Amino acid sequence: MGKIGVVGSINMDMTVKAERIPLKGETLKGEDLKYIPGGKGANQAVAMARLGAEVEMFGCVGDDAAGISLVKNLQQAGVGTKHIKTIPDVPTGLAIITVGDHDNTIIVVAGTNNHVDIPYVDEVKDSLLECEIVLLQHEIPQDTIEYVAGLCAENGVKVVLNPGPARPVKQEILEKVTYLTPNEHEAVILFGKEMSFEEMMKKYPEKLVITQGSRGVSTCLKNNEVVLVPARKADVVDTTGAGDTLNGAFTVAVTEGKDIVDALVFANTAAGLSTEKFGAQGGMPTREEVKKAMEG
Repeated sequence: MGKIGVVGSINMDMTVKAERIPLKGETLKGEDLKYIPGGKGANQAVAMARLGAEVEMFGCVGDDAAGISLVKNLQQAGVGTKHIKTIPDVPTGLAIITVGDHDNTIIVVAGTNNHVDIPYVDEVKDSLLECEIVLLQHEIPQDTIEYVAGLCAENGVKVVLNPGPARPVKQEILEKVTYLTPNEHEAVILFGKEMSFEEMMKKYPEKLVITQGSRGVSTCLKNNEVVLVPARKADVVDTTGAGDTLNGAFTVAVTEGKDIVDALVFANTAAGLSTEKFGAQGGMPTREEVKKAMEG
């Protein structure tokens, strides 16, 4: 199995619990403050390393305590970090999450994730193009995503684009990527309300994969048949990072040469397992755990 590259965000998630979300101008007592490694890019890299893949992370952190601890966390998870760049005097990406009454509010400060720019990609280009497949998400600048997708397409490197958080993507980029993995909300932003999910998938057979939370995940096969791979039944504790686990596991499976349906079964199983533990990365399963769940 070839090397997988992730070009994306590296964040520290600062999570605080309160009895409910505060109103405007209101002060509430918070409890249970946690600093949890996050960022879609880093989460997906960790998910893949847990599954035994060779993964290289491409991104930027600050020269602050968060940056140091996030790089260490990736190394401990088995992710390659030698191409992560430290940007002095810019804070590491931060997500401030308030959890209360079964809901949350999130403020994301991009910080050094904005420095994952085209000059940075040029610096790491040779290593990036050694990868068999590259995974991208929307927490770095849009022009970087477009540039990486073009670079990979020209050099025969496959690309998985997980287009979240939702924003439109140019048609030419949709053509260049190998796989596109939006959730339902992101799919509507990409293709508009006029098209049904079935029509979208038929337009991009075995490329467009739409994740549908507890229902499962769908794609259209080359023979024009739309398939839904149902979600695995799980005792849900925390869904944070389930989508990142699914994207990571799907990427690992296709890199190993599994066909798209088998890859989605594998990905769904991993995502289901990840919801049974707390935290985005804390719950990500090992290959052994996924194998056991699939046999069970």
